[in-house]
Amino acid sequence: MRGLMLLQILIVFSVLATAIPKPENEHKSRVINKEPSEQEHYVHSQHNPAYDHEAFLGEEAKTFDQLTPEESMRRLGILVDKMDKDKDGYVNGEELKDWILYTQQRYIRNDSERQWKYHNPEEKEKLPWTEYMAMVYGDMDEHEAENREKSKDNSYSYKDMLKKERRRWTSADLDGDDSLTKEEFAVFLHADQFDHMKDVIVIETIEDIDTDGDGKISQSEYIGDMYDGAEGEEEPEWVKNEKEQFSMYRDKDGDGFLDAEEVKTWIVPADFDHAEAESRHLIFEADTDADQKLTKEEILEKYDLFVGSQATDFGEAFARHDEF
Repeated sequence: MRGLMLLQILIVFSVLATAIPKPENEHKSRVINKEPSEQEHYVHSQHNPAYDHEAFLGEEAKTFDQLTPEESMRRLGILVDKMDKDKDGYVNGEELKDWILYTQQRYIRNDSERQWKYHNPEEKEKLPWTEYMAMVYGDMDEHEAENREKSKDNSYSYKDMLKKERRRWTSADLDGDDSLTKEEFAVFLHADQFDHMKDVIVIETIEDIDTDGDGKISQSEYIGDMYDGAEGEEEPEWVKNEKEQFSMYRDKDGDGFLDAEEVKTWIVPADFDHAEAESRHLIFEADTDADQKLTKEEILEKYDLFVGSQATDFGEAFARHDEF
């Protein structure tokens, strides 16, 4: 049972897991992604409709991918009615932006609620660190966990995992009572989504990539985080591009390493409102009369832009009755 709990915590903190080597990924798993989709909006200069679907639908994007065009439009019509908050028959830019932000946060809300109920079955107002420790590590106390270097299969370090969790817990605990409210627990679980946790994520990123433990990230460590080529294998073009990114843009002082400030510049996006930009993009694509707002008819006419669909017979099997 303890092993299952530990595995669950590892999954919870997979935000900073080693990136899968993809040319388009560019360390995306490391970046604190404030974009409304994990997809790339443009791949090799070609528009990627999956970006818009995920931005607009959030968790529901995969469900809509399985629907027939008819069912996709029916459900989209229901969503349009929800977006039109003032019920004036139009979805304006602000309403569309609010919807995109809502879908972004839905996963965090749902996951935090599930985790809170699991770790706090008695539904207490606050969850103390000691009780969380007991739930996750069983009868292993904090001192024992700190001194037990590896799991039995050497797949993870108790010490490193505890260190990361303890740091997040303390940073999320705004009133300093070593207990977390439901809201603070959400911050603990999804630290990358909250501005006051950025420094914690920077530290975690350095610790994860810095294999020689010198407190900074070399170019080889930066590349090794997402690519491990076999000896004698020709280096892919995207790896060469990443090395150039490191030298020309990431390593600001040109010393061959990324320090904490340079890592922060890298993983914390510039102040740009991605939700507003996506709202403008969707309106531009669907606004046939150029009045800067969308009717229900305009949105349904461009249903494939907003939600996509496939002509399959499997749509009803994926129905979400609580939503539709």
